[in-house]
Amino acid sequence: MGLSVAIQMDPVDSIQIAGDSTFALGLEAQRRGHKLWYYTPNRLSLDNGIVVARGQDLTFFDDKDRHFDVGALELRRLDLFDVVLMRQDPPFDMAYITATHLLEMLSAKTFVVNNPAEVRNAPEKLLVTLYPELMPPTLISRDETMIRAFRDTHKDIIIKPLFGNGGAGVFRLQPEDQNLSALLEMFFATSREPVMAQAYLPAVRQGDKRVILVDGEAVGAVNRIPNDGEARSNFHVGGSAGKTDLTARDLEICAAIGPELKRRGLLFVGIDIIGDYMTEINVTSPTGIREIQHLSGIDIAALTWDAIEAKQPNHASNGIAR
Repeated sequence: MGLSVAIQMDPVDSIQIAGDSTFALGLEAQRRGHKLWYYTPNRLSLDNGIVVARGQDLTFFDDKDRHFDVGALELRRLDLFDVVLMRQDPPFDMAYITATHLLEMLSAKTFVVNNPAEVRNAPEKLLVTLYPELMPPTLISRDETMIRAFRDTHKDIIIKPLFGNGGAGVFRLQPEDQNLSALLEMFFATSREPVMAQAYLPAVRQGDKRVILVDGEAVGAVNRIPNDGEARSNFHVGGSAGKTDLTARDLEICAAIGPELKRRGLLFVGIDIIGDYMTEINVTSPTGIREIQHLSGIDIAALTWDAIEAKQPNHASNGIAR
């Protein structure tokens, strides 16, 4: 029997289907006979203790000129759905955090992927710090003295916003670069949050590998290769996709973090690996599965729905019993 699936995502007309993982997951759900309904986060509400949203029936088409069709807007209770996919992009701000709180209020009969409480507790650049032995030298701080000392030690560093995504606001500061003060002034004038500083890894020139884990198991990877003259390899900023395999070190990293991801109900996760080091654990809206299928033939959308269908009748990942 098909499942009823609500997708919380950015506006459907804005997605780029060639590399959009939500689109891939939606296509696979349709192939299996599941019914899709979609809403944007600003249409999520809590009405007298009932989680509701205004959304639309959704059909995807694997056609860049006409990739979707939607029905009329309607108000529906989310506890009437079998599955809710929380798939909107960061920034991981208070609006995002509020959405996790609302979805956490759904009873356990509705399976929210990923577990909203653990999405809230596992920002991409913070969860990874549970594994310092797997990371490059890293500092999270708003203290300029600490940041300068980190740079003095490691010379060539990357600085990035703690709750950004897609490579936005990521800067490389080489030893001769004189812009550290101006850069910190810019960050701190617009945000009260710390920044993340990491030692620059020259291996990024060979690629920044995105590895996908489904229910704690590594299932595929794509290499993201930066353009010439660019320190960032994210697809959002023009990085190119390359075929790659999982190395022994990749599998060692995944074996170390997989049980904790599974315990937290983080079913669909993307991690970033440069050389021998993991730099981020992405739990909000990981991308890469369209590129992996195209380059390596691995259907991660199908593997993800296999896991969802196996867990859906018995899960307790967003557990407010009612």
